[in-house]
Amino acid sequence: MPSPEPTVSTTNLAEQLVRLTRRMHRAQKHHLEHLDLSFTPAQSRLLRIVGHYGDTPPRMADLAERLEVVPRAVTTLVDALEDRGAVRRVPDPANRRVIRIELTDTGRSTLRALRSARRAAAEEILAPLTGEQREVLGGLLSTLVDGPGAAQ
Repeated sequence: MPSPEPTVSTTNLAEQLVRLTRRMHRAQKHHLEHLDLSFTPAQSRLLRIVGHYGDTPPRMADLAERLEVVPRAVTTLVDALEDRGAVRRVPDPANRRVIRIELTDTGRSTLRALRSARRAAAEEILAPLTGEQREVLGGLLSTLVDGPGAAQ
């Protein structure tokens, strides 16, 4: 017996996901405007990744791997963030040939502002949903992002 036809086409879902992503970026940008923070999405992502490393700052190669880009692209991003005082290059204490990237105080406060703007944008977008609907959406998004069978 053939499976039933889906009620929403894959093309339509793809378009809705793209539109939602754009809406999220616009809302986040709106929340950042009053803070005078003009970081590109790539710079913001790099700051978030560096922030996730905690006490052991990442190497440039670690950042390139996480961003799925060539190391030269990371150098350009780090240069821009370093010029703005958000990160700094520091030598690895165990291997002086290795350079690690750490957040500065400015970088940490910028990261807090970026996270706050992202939460505010998400709250704005998710406002029409009930708590139960948000949980369902969260589960669906986790399945899509992490793949089936991933821990919820």
